[in-house]
Amino acid sequence: MIPKEGCNVGDYVLTAEPFLGRYERSYEAVKLREIYDVAVVSAAIPLGKETASQKAIKTAFGVTMPNVGRSTLSKDENMRLVRLGIDQLFIMFPRAQKDAGAEPHTAKILGGGFYTTDQSDVWVTLELSGAGARRALERICPLDLMPESFGIGAAARTTMEHLGTIIIRNDADSFLLMSASSSAQSFLHALETSIINTA
Repeated sequence: MIPKEGCNVGDYVLTAEPFLGRYERSYEAVKLREIYDVAVVSAAIPLGKETASQKAIKTAFGVTMPNVGRSTLSKDENMRLVRLGIDQLFIMFPRAQKDAGAEPHTAKILGGGFYTTDQSDVWVTLELSGAGARRALERICPLDLMPESFGIGAAARTTMEHLGTIIIRNDADSFLLMSASSSAQSFLHALETSIINTA
């Protein structure tokens, strides 16, 4: 108890919970699970600073900045860079690294070369994997997900069941799917329904 102005109040500690309660389920040819321990930081390139930003990425992550519509892992494979536009990318990494906060952590390793914003609580992230993953997505995703059109490392903004979505192909039969956390349950329902209907 904490004494406050002549009375005692409870000493409460608030703990964040995953949007989908650590959801994980296996179907016949598909596995769907929530990636709940991921930090997401948006990094915007300042006007006229493209060259400096590319150098900052190379120094911080040991890789070149991905092209628009592509993602890449850092040299130590612990962080993922997702290029969504000419002047914007997302940097994704395990939340355990962000003791001082995801945005300050990212801004520090980038040397202040980007405008950074913590978006960790904005997105719910699910991983859809298995031999039937692409088949399940074909029903609700308007993109061509054939390997020759959307290979490993490809990233795009799209919609699934009228919900804004970022899709990243992180392996031959595996996709990361990000949508607004405020509609996490609706997004999960859309994916589950598509998996069941294409099994």
